[in-house]
Amino acid sequence: MKVVITGGAGFLGRRLARGLLQRGTLSDAEGRDKPIEQLVLVDVAPPADLIDARVQPVVGDISQRSLLAGVIDRRATSIFHLAAIVSGMAEADFDLGMRINVDATRSLLELCREHGQRPRVVFTSSVAVYGGGLPATVREETALTPQTSYGTQKAIGELLLNDYSRRGFVDGRALRLPTISVRPGRPNAAASSFASGIIREPINGEPAICPVDRDARLWLMSPATVVGCLIAAHELPSDALGANRSLNLPGISVTVGEMVDSLTRLAGADVAARIQWERDPKIARMVSGWPGACDASRATSLGFPHDESFDDVVRQYMADDRTG
Repeated sequence: MKVVITGGAGFLGRRLARGLLQRGTLSDAEGRDKPIEQLVLVDVAPPADLIDARVQPVVGDISQRSLLAGVIDRRATSIFHLAAIVSGMAEADFDLGMRINVDATRSLLELCREHGQRPRVVFTSSVAVYGGGLPATVREETALTPQTSYGTQKAIGELLLNDYSRRGFVDGRALRLPTISVRPGRPNAAASSFASGIIREPINGEPAICPVDRDARLWLMSPATVVGCLIAAHELPSDALGANRSLNLPGISVTVGEMVDSLTRLAGADVAARIQWERDPKIARMVSGWPGACDASRATSLGFPHDESFDDVVRQYMADDRTG
């Protein structure tokens, strides 16, 4: 079995790759376990710390169709499409966001169509596809009214995946990811980057800036649980999804103040005191348009994993990912 991960050198792509290598097998179209013989990781940089004979790094820009054509062939029966321009950057550079988040997604799906192998395609969407005047709990059938270019681009990707699946070109699954916290490493250009920074930086002895108010509510999921959901989505039989290929994932609804309370309980008040509250109206406005809670009952009924509490998320980071 040949498996392709776009965005394979990113923090989530590397974690997924490690999980797949450890697992060793994935289900084919008939539900039979097949060994992973080749794992192709496509990104703008090579993956770090992934030494395995099954791993093939491919470095380049996925908006170049020739690059994708070199990896999406008839042998590519499982594709995890994670590569994306994140929210803040997609808002700042409209053309870049469209080229990577929309055009490259369409190119990937077209290559699958041309080869006719009907691969399983797991696409990482986002709860940013919702927006505007939202109910307290957003349901899957809530109208998609994104208030950012990133959310719009992800919604387009979902619609494409649904139609290519309906036509039998791919067997698609789109996962609406919550905000991921706690991300290791350094801050990125995502508007939600603070949701990791206000935990990660204080634990590692550094100051952090929180650009939103304490009562801002987020729908969150830990990195480990996201990886579990990606694999669970791939393993679902096609008929379990029906006509709607998009799923809200089971996250945790928590306010920023409650996140800081968890940090205080687990790391101490002196650590939480490293957070500086400096409201950024632009980020606060973007975050206020995101769902604070989603109905994920369909994903839960299908057996997707979930985090128990934000305390557990912080404990996980302190045990596995902290840098000092």
